[in-house]
Amino acid sequence: MAQDSPSGRVQYLSPDTLHQNPAYSNVVVVTGPAKTVYVGGQDAVDASGAIIGKGDLGVQTEQILRNIEAALAAAGARLEHVIKWNLFVVQGQSLREGFAAFQRVWGNRPNRPIITMAFVAGLAHPDFLVEMDAIAVVPET
Repeated sequence: MAQDSPSGRVQYLSPDTLHQNPAYSNVVVVTGPAKTVYVGGQDAVDASGAIIGKGDLGVQTEQILRNIEAALAAAGARLEHVIKWNLFVVQGQSLREGFAAFQRVWGNRPNRPIITMAFVAGLAHPDFLVEMDAIAVVPET
């Protein structure tokens, strides 16, 4: 699938020679003029800095996605413009809760981003269970 504009294009590819996973694409190609938005690592905190969802990976994932949505909006982008996610999950956590929360927020949007996920020993605060960053591309119109 592709997001097209008169002067730019974002193309999502999953070649037949690679594993076909419904959760992500394998390759994203950006051509032509576009705005790229980089969202730094987001944790499960609200605007006041309070930690949300202590001990609950699903709740933390939802808060992080709300934070990423807010960051994208400030730059004139939306979740569907994300082409790359990096996820860092504290070792020992079940990914099922986090992926379920992600799917609730992502919904049926087309153009699944590419994803890198890594288990880590810990994050910046001991109550953080997951951290995510994102790269979004908005084709110029």
